[in-house]
Amino acid sequence: MLDGVLITELKKFSDSRGKVMRMIDVNSSSFCGFGEMYFSCVYPKKVKAWHLHKVMTLNYAVPVGRIRLVLYDPRLDSPTYGEIQEIALGEENYFLVTVPPYIWNGFRGEGDQTSLVANCASIVHEDDEILRITSDHPSIPFNWFS
Repeated sequence: MLDGVLITELKKFSDSRGKVMRMIDVNSSSFCGFGEMYFSCVYPKKVKAWHLHKVMTLNYAVPVGRIRLVLYDPRLDSPTYGEIQEIALGEENYFLVTVPPYIWNGFRGEGDQTSLVANCASIVHEDDEILRITSDHPSIPFNWFS
């Protein structure tokens, strides 16, 4: 596991009417502030990568569909420098993944339906706070389709 990344099992409550899927609250060990909540939809076999936040902490959960979340640690002073972490997330593998600043991250839609990725971010999105590179950028040794 990459240094600073937390994976927290989340609770689901089901009955004959449907289900409730908890994500995060102010008492969660991973909660470090609220900036905004947003949802990202990703189509099957499509990739949304790579991006890195300089300040924002991400809190990802996937209540609908399935994704492969991939993290890459470029921090020179980190004990996990240069390592990659892959995490399968979705309705059947329902976890909260907390990603600290300065970790490259991206995800790929898995299965045959559009997936819904929820992010409870620690700050409001700011354009000058995020870095982006292409999903096949040579600085990250990862192939999304292998």
